[in-house]
Amino acid sequence: MPELPEVNRAKNLINKHSGKVIEKVETVEDPIVFAGITHNDFAKELTGRTLESAGRYGKVFYLNLSGAGRMPVLHFGMTGMLQVKGELATYYKETPKTASTDWPPRFMKFILHLLDTGTGVTTQLAFLDARRLGRVRLCESPLTEPPISELGFDPILSMISIEKFKSLVLKRSCPIKALLLDQSFSAGVGNWVADEILYNARVHPEQRSNTLTDEQLIALHDQTSNVCETAVSVDADDSKFPEDWLFKHRWGKGKKAAHTLKLPTGEPATIKWITVGGRTSAFVAELQILAGSAKKLSRGKRKAKEAEGDESDLDTLTESDNEKTPIKSPRTSKPKSQEDAS
Repeated sequence: MPELPEVNRAKNLINKHSGKVIEKVETVEDPIVFAGITHNDFAKELTGRTLESAGRYGKVFYLNLSGAGRMPVLHFGMTGMLQVKGELATYYKETPKTASTDWPPRFMKFILHLLDTGTGVTTQLAFLDARRLGRVRLCESPLTEPPISELGFDPILSMISIEKFKSLVLKRSCPIKALLLDQSFSAGVGNWVADEILYNARVHPEQRSNTLTDEQLIALHDQTSNVCETAVSVDADDSKFPEDWLFKHRWGKGKKAAHTLKLPTGEPATIKWITVGGRTSAFVAELQILAGSAKKLSRGKRKAKEAEGDESDLDTLTESDNEKTPIKSPRTSKPKSQEDAS
């Protein structure tokens, strides 16, 4: 699923076309992707307005348009992406060999025809979604309405203080990986970002949130910002990510090709996979040591689970863990810039 860095890249792509007029909107009917609106209403409300800018909060991005009317608020879901006519789509991790510049593209939900009034050139920008898990909405005020108003802090735009971070983490009993994935806690953090944060902080994904030490909490707070800022700084181009990141080596599960990640000693690292919070989690066994009550699971049983990649015996978010926390919302917070995450 596209996470904060990839969604920020989409925002940047759209901003390359700011100042252009939406002279036409092509849509296809999809009552699942178009949430609470029809595809025809979406087209009608956008046509003739100027694209002033794009913004992002968490995994959600939105368009600021001129004139009266609501603003498009977009979420990629699992397989959503953007594509400019004549170019390949911006894929989540790597562009497949079957990628095409055929137009209109497969799985297109809408195409914006963006007119540069100075040159007379029109650019076509498409929103694609193969699995139909993305959402297209219209909102009067994107930052103060759901879904954005229900999100937690954004690691780039509204990172909370270490004191607030500690308080929110320590009152939860779920595995820390599950908490990081909770969008009402940390907006924009998805599976690979969460694993990268935990790896760089040297925290096991199954570690109970309320058992973390002060040192671990400080490391998690620092790495939540650092990982996101680093990925955003290179526009989510994973070829430019640090070579010692887990991201560079985590994709080999079930494949013959061995990873090359090294420990600080120079010895080969042992990457293992387990399922926490409903998601497959990669971690380095030598550096991310499980401590506390989670170690009650027998060593032999745990080793078998890690080898097989089975579901963790630890639960995910409990009913009380899922309760909304009083995190400073984008409605009242004043991040560096909610219009520009880069």
